[in-house]
Amino acid sequence: MKIIYFHGFGSSHASGTVELLRLHLPDDEIIAPDIPVDPQEALPYLLQYVEQEAPDLIIGTSMGGMYAQQMRGHRRILVNPAFNMSTMSRVLHTGEHRFFSGRYDGQKTFRITRDIIQRHNQMERQQFKDIPEADKPLVWGLFGTRDVAPKNYDTFKKHYLPDHAIRFEGEHQLNDRVVKQVLLPLIKTLPQPLP
Repeated sequence: MKIIYFHGFGSSHASGTVELLRLHLPDDEIIAPDIPVDPQEALPYLLQYVEQEAPDLIIGTSMGGMYAQQMRGHRRILVNPAFNMSTMSRVLHTGEHRFFSGRYDGQKTFRITRDIIQRHNQMERQQFKDIPEADKPLVWGLFGTRDVAPKNYDTFKKHYLPDHAIRFEGEHQLNDRVVKQVLLPLIKTLPQPLP
């Protein structure tokens, strides 16, 4: 399979999760873009990236899960999706931030402005609009029992199939144990992609 991974806030294609996926899925092609900081740039970029790459599966964590949710028509696994980034003041707040991992363009820092937070809020209010019924069976959500945003489990069940919302013992970020015990078994149960 070709799998696209969407990283979380402040991360990059070089996220440790990408390496975990490559380690545990050695026969699959794992690719990952650097998501632009501004959602006004990020969403169109990711839509085009997905169209160009035509993946068999998209996996997104946290902010990446929120963006993956919006890639209609593709099979997606959302891990602790941050559907409400603009209200997560502990994460998305104004000022200068450091990227957690290396970016393709070599940038080390990024700036969050009030305008960027406002654009996140505008996008978030539209993200579940007009979900086609045929799209709902393509999406699964994985939700850690100790995640910082527990309301997202209920939000997922409201918009997608409730039996596709899966709780796991864990926190916000993926780790080796959760990949092995939760994510990989789910991937193995997914219907094979169409040729």
